[in-house]
Amino acid sequence: MRILLTGHQGYLGSVMVPVLLEAGHEVIGLDSGLFADCVLGPVPDDPPGHAVDLRDVPAELLAGVDAVAHLAALSNDPLGSLAPELTYDINHHASVRLARLARDAGVRRFVYASTCSVYGASGGDELVTEDAPLRPVTPYAESKVRVEDDLAKLADDDFSPVFMRNATAFGFSPRLRADIVLNNLVGHAVLTGQVRVLSDGTPWRPLVHAEDIAEAFLRAIEAPRDAVHAQAFNVGSERNNVTVAEIAEEVVAAVPGAELVITGETGSDPRSYRVDFSRIRAALPGFDTRWTVRAGAEELTAAYRAYGLTQYDFDRRFTRLTRLADRREAGTIGAELRP
Repeated sequence: MRILLTGHQGYLGSVMVPVLLEAGHEVIGLDSGLFADCVLGPVPDDPPGHAVDLRDVPAELLAGVDAVAHLAALSNDPLGSLAPELTYDINHHASVRLARLARDAGVRRFVYASTCSVYGASGGDELVTEDAPLRPVTPYAESKVRVEDDLAKLADDDFSPVFMRNATAFGFSPRLRADIVLNNLVGHAVLTGQVRVLSDGTPWRPLVHAEDIAEAFLRAIEAPRDAVHAQAFNVGSERNNVTVAEIAEEVVAAVPGAELVITGETGSDPRSYRVDFSRIRAALPGFDTRWTVRAGAEELTAAYRAYGLTQYDFDRRFTRLTRLADRREAGTIGAELRP
């Protein structure tokens, strides 16, 4: 199968490329390159690709494509809150435009990276299913809800969108992100000897390893149409529904000598939810996540030490918000984040 992978030079894309290739698929990348140099360790081998902004994708790039795995986006809440208009322009409008181009080109499967953040402040003890009300509390999460709504309207007999509501990602990628919770806490522990939790530690977070997300996308691409057509799937595992305090405790266990400090200075985070992941296991037989939070923390600890993670890279290069700010100050991207 010929797969167009958007965001192939990002955190998730760099993990997904080898998974798709090893399954025997042809992969064509599409990425603006904003984070292509955010590498820790050996530089990954990229597939043939197109260096183009998501907002500027020409129709001819979709010719001959069988499936699209769409990862490219402004990919977290702080980025979205910094420039909500850009978040909606890139995450929402450009994504829907890409899906229309794909449908018009005869692409049959469009697997979209949504997020469990669409559930927002769900609270309570009940596990959240895909049928739960959506309560996004940030522009990032709201943009994902809008894309799901608009892509569902494009679904027909020949075009199958699939909505992958990923839990919060963790784990090593050759193009690292340090601004997601487990990766961040492990980095602080390795560099400073402390695991600092700024909230009160009570919010629930569902976590999922980048490799498990890649495997879920592969199976959603390969699945029979009737199993996935126009459906949303939570991507993760119930065993990785954990509180922020529990995540911190796993980091302390994985990083010898690390000390846990819960400051509580930011209070309680309204984004709190525990998620049910049974639908994806039922729809994609044989799929289940492999990684636990502890194993991910141990993997990150080993990688950070082996590849010589520095405080500067942790704070600047591997944090999306500061990386974009540094590039804008250097003049390598403009105000609209175009290279």
